[in-house]
Amino acid sequence: MTAGVRGSGPAPEGSVPVLRAAEVTKVYGGTHALRGVSLGIAAGRTTVLFGENGAGKSTLMKILSAVEQPSTGHIELDGEAVSFDSARSAADHGISIIHQELSLCPNLSIQDNLFLGREHTRRGLLDRSRHRDLARQVLGRLDRSLDPATLVSELRLGQQQLVEIARALLQRARVLIMDEPTSALSAPEVDVLFQVISDLKADGVAVVYISHHLEEALSVADDVAVLRDGRMVATSRAADVDLAWIVRKMVGRDQDSLYPHREPALGPVALDVNELCVADPSSPGRLSVDGVSLTVRAGETVGIYGLMGSGRTELLECLAGRLPAASGAVRLQGEPLTGDVRHRMGAGLALVPEDRQRDGLVQSMTVGQNMSLASLTRFARRLLVDRRTENSAVASMITDATVKAAGPDAPIGSLSGGNQQKVVIAKAVMTDPRVLLLDEPSRGVDVGSKADVFALMAHQAERGLAVLFSTSEAEEALRIPDRLLILARGRVVADVRPAEITRDRLMSLADGADTTEEAHHD
Repeated sequence: MTAGVRGSGPAPEGSVPVLRAAEVTKVYGGTHALRGVSLGIAAGRTTVLFGENGAGKSTLMKILSAVEQPSTGHIELDGEAVSFDSARSAADHGISIIHQELSLCPNLSIQDNLFLGREHTRRGLLDRSRHRDLARQVLGRLDRSLDPATLVSELRLGQQQLVEIARALLQRARVLIMDEPTSALSAPEVDVLFQVISDLKADGVAVVYISHHLEEALSVADDVAVLRDGRMVATSRAADVDLAWIVRKMVGRDQDSLYPHREPALGPVALDVNELCVADPSSPGRLSVDGVSLTVRAGETVGIYGLMGSGRTELLECLAGRLPAASGAVRLQGEPLTGDVRHRMGAGLALVPEDRQRDGLVQSMTVGQNMSLASLTRFARRLLVDRRTENSAVASMITDATVKAAGPDAPIGSLSGGNQQKVVIAKAVMTDPRVLLLDEPSRGVDVGSKADVFALMAHQAERGLAVLFSTSEAEEALRIPDRLLILARGRVVADVRPAEITRDRLMSLADGADTTEEAHHD
């Protein structure tokens, strides 16, 4: 099939899609989230939906699963128009969704979360024995040996994501919608999930998959569809397209234009880390960071590439004062760096955390309040905040960071994920740091917003800041930094220029498989 736009999407020729959106429009007030979108989902195939934040992907998925109702248009199941009055009703008809934002109850156990609202009973009482057995079976399918009685609050983010997936698998769906299912998963966990998807397809399940990891998503796709500005702009068989085609359809420009190109003007060493060791917060007997030494110069962007469990987050959080160092020394512009987060921020070091929802934003605050929260002392006059100066600084930063919002008084929850991430970065920049640390700054961010984030990072380096960021994306590691550190099992195994290393070597080093030599750049 030739890549292009078709009225019912990429379902196989002559077949009736198991689920289909027909000319669906969704209007919120004066905003058109979807404009006449049609998409067919075929049984036994994976349909990947691409699009930037705000393109309408999640809205369409919510309509398909009856979380939302269309303003116009309708949904068809097995070729017949249907109208479900709730997500539960849709699930009863075999349509299940794994939402991008986790919806677990942290104060309940894994098994209680798995069966919440769908409890099994025996003689009028909860059948906890059956819950436990079924929970172990589905967790085993995901290659997890978690105790079903464990509280969800005790799980790391990736494990919580797997519990969400397990809950959907228990519903035995005919159509399974996955909205960013791998955002918090390690590489081995992603491999397990992809095998589960393959098994589901073999059983005739239709899978809808949304991810900002374009290359990863394309690898699992049978059919692709691209949304832009609420419209379906292209559909195709996955075999007929490549990554460059997807990016062009999503953002209207070539992939190379998304990455900044600059010649760094390097200054003196701003951050000097010597033989730093950090204990694993969840297992103090082992080291997450094992003897790491590195330097970052003013005006330089240094990337840390590592897989889940490599120690990249623990390293950055220790530098920022969120985790204690077991040993080693850290110097900021030649001076020993000690103290807590507040002290280090005052010394000129700021961290953009990995989890912006949990650690970076206050959901009850506005865009402007979130942005200025960490730098309020800059605007204090005799114990009062000079609102005029604060508002001026916030307005200027909204422009500099290209934050798309109705204004500084807009609720932070009204922004897309990419714009929320820009707010978190802007908050760190407003503390006037000398060293900017960013942990996975493009996590859960669409292609266009990634370009804005990378441009913002490059601009800070051009201003003379030392920028140190982590990433688990090979493409970013090979395109963004001036210099790249590869982290494996808590150790720096290579220090290179990105142009000096291939993708295969990068992956081999990060996986710990390539131990023939350690590459270092002088």
